Amino acid sequence: MSAIPGKRSCTGPLRRRTFLEIGALAGMSASLTRPSAHAASPKASTNDDTAVIFVWLPGGPPHMETYDMKPHAPVEYRGEFSPIATNVPGIDVCELLPQHAKVADKFTLIRSIHHEFADHGGGHKRVMTGRLPATPTGFVNDAPAGCCIIRKMLEADGRRDGMPGSVIEVDASRAGIDVFSMGPAYLGPATIPFIVGGDPSVPDFKVQNIGLSKEMEGRLDDRMTMLRHFDRLRKDVDQSGTMAAMDEFHQQAMGMLLSDNVRNAFDLSQEPQELRDRYGWSAYGQRGILGRRLVEAGVRFVTMVWENPYSKKPIPKYGCYNWDSHAVNAHLFKDAHWRFPVYDQAVSALIEDIYARGLDRRVLLVVTGEFGRTPRLSVQKGTQTGIDQPGRDHWPGAMSVLVSGGGMRTGQVVGATNPKGEYPVERILTPNDLWATIYQHLGIDYHHSLIDHQGRPMPILPFGEPIPEILPVTA
Repeated sequence: MSAIPGKRSCTGPLRRRTFLEIGALAGMSASLTRPSAHAASPKASTNDDTAVIFVWLPGGPPHMETYDMKPHAPVEYRGEFSPIATNVPGIDVCELLPQHAKVADKFTLIRSIHHEFADHGGGHKRVMTGRLPATPTGFVNDAPAGCCIIRKMLEADGRRDGMPGSVIEVDASRAGIDVFSMGPAYLGPATIPFIVGGDPSVPDFKVQNIGLSKEMEGRLDDRMTMLRHFDRLRKDVDQSGTMAAMDEFHQQAMGMLLSDNVRNAFDLSQEPQELRDRYGWSAYGQRGILGRRLVEAGVRFVTMVWENPYSKKPIPKYGCYNWDSHAVNAHLFKDAHWRFPVYDQAVSALIEDIYARGLDRRVLLVVTGEFGRTPRLSVQKGTQTGIDQPGRDHWPGAMSVLVSGGGMRTGQVVGATNPKGEYPVERILTPNDLWATIYQHLGIDYHHSLIDHQGRPMPILPFGEPIPEILPVTA
């Protein structure tokens, strides 16, 4: 694959339309009550106690500065950082990830996943859906994202005492479902995950639509009385089952409002100060601890979007909002010195916590972005700094993914890229193989078909198989 030409500027994943934002009860129970008329009935899960925490790093983390370093490559490829040894002989990571080095026996690095979509929109759709997108740009899905498929397939057993089956944690300003290609496409808006917008590390963080104030309790009583008056009308006019589906969704929303289990799961103040300090007082760290609380409480799939580490602190001029480290956006190495320690702390704390609580067989952790970065460094004038600085552009030809927990085999590396980090040369994999592994962990038959807008059966994954090197050893 040839290098992707550098651009004068790259804004990264942009908000295309806001389909759902955290807001009033109406946003949950009215705007999301139109399930797809063609949605197939989900197959029952056989692993009804398993869960996944999916950490999304938008913009594309640099594989050669994190998990696939090439210290012997030419200087224009290898960059400034050196690898350090971990607690597993033969596995190295970047020197800015010392906490990773202490828990390498509890994760696997996959270095050979690749695809062919170099635009953020195409990359997001390719990785989030497990399909080849119809268009290489734009963030609006033409196929459902994995987080929506999982909610659909596990809706019968994914909610416990009001808990939603799928949750997304994201910056408040990025809470539209299309920002990261996590839309439902033909599955319909009833499969959209519950979105938590905001930075849980700040004092005024609050999750909307959970718990009732006294004022809202009065309003709720009035609305419930009004809804009862429509019971006969529903029965008379509903010939398609749509009303019944709407009633079910209203019940889900009401369950979240009234459930003590839901309110407690989102209450980070119940965590010991020492543990919150261990995760770090950043959006990354506190989203991590919230994600762990949610899967403990019964959420089956938690997507955590890690972009700006600090919502209340200014981004350095040499830094970037997310992981999109073009030279025009950021000084690659200075940005790493600012971002990587926060990331290192949060990921390593989450891994330690999962294992310390005995969740390591039940909860699978996946950390990925939409692609890697160009192996060859580029130098351009920074938009914010006004001086020449190093960076890397989009590179779907090779990317690194971290996997931990889930009963998977850990303390290993799967796959390899060539000496310059350009493309895989061992165990060549695609995002579909990763999704097949995720679906199998959750007990979902990824060969099962869902019905699209034209009434055609569409398999959950058109191709791909679970990655055998990491699957649990069976008796």
